[in-house]
Amino acid sequence: MSDHFTVIYRDDRLLVLDKPSGLLSVPGRGPDLQDCLASRVQQAFPNALVVHRLDRDTSGLILMALDREAQREISRQFEQRQVHKAYECVVSGQPDQPTGLIDLPIGRDYDHPPRYKIDSVHGRASQTRWHLIKTTTTGSRLEIRPITGRSHQIRLHLATLGHPILGDPLYANQAAFAAADRLLLHARDLQLAHPDTGQTISWQSACPF
Repeated sequence: MSDHFTVIYRDDRLLVLDKPSGLLSVPGRGPDLQDCLASRVQQAFPNALVVHRLDRDTSGLILMALDREAQREISRQFEQRQVHKAYECVVSGQPDQPTGLIDLPIGRDYDHPPRYKIDSVHGRASQTRWHLIKTTTTGSRLEIRPITGRSHQIRLHLATLGHPILGDPLYANQAAFAAADRLLLHARDLQLAHPDTGQTISWQSACPF
C-alpha cells in the first residue's frame, strides 16, 4: 500500500495495481490532467510501462510492465484476446434474461466528445458478455466479460441495452447518474500468461460497492 496507489502483485516483470475511481490511468490533455496512476507509479518504479487502461471513473485491476519485452508480450496477448477480464457493476433496471451478449460496433461521437456512440457504418466491432449476479433495491448487479476492449465499451453497451451503470456521468440518464456518488464499475478479475513462464496467472480485487 502506498499513499498514491495500491500494489496487488509485483515481480521482476510485472506490476498489478488496484486503481481507485476518479484517477486517470495515463495523463490527459492539458496541465490540469497530468496527475494519473502511471505517473505516480513511475515515481516509485521508473521502468514501469503502460500496457492497458481503465476509464478515470472505473476502479480495479490494472497491469504495468517493468521492461519493454514484457510490455510487448502482454500487449500481444491483449491484441489476440488472450487476456481474460471480468468486471462487476450495478445498473439501472432489471434485464429480461439472466445472461446475454451485446454485439454493437462503437465509434467516436465527434459531436459530443468525449463520448462514444453505436456506429454501424464507421464503428469498430465490439462485443460484451454479461451475466446477472442479483437484483438489488436500486437495480441489478452484473458480471461483465468484454470480448473486445474498446473505449467506454461496457458503459455504452449497457446504456444502449437500456441499463446504464449507476453514477455514469456520460451515458446514464439523470436518475441513474444521481443514484450513486461514483461510477459503479469495477475491474474485478484479470488473467493472462506470465511473460517469463507462459503459465496462467490471475488476480482478483474485491468489488468496493
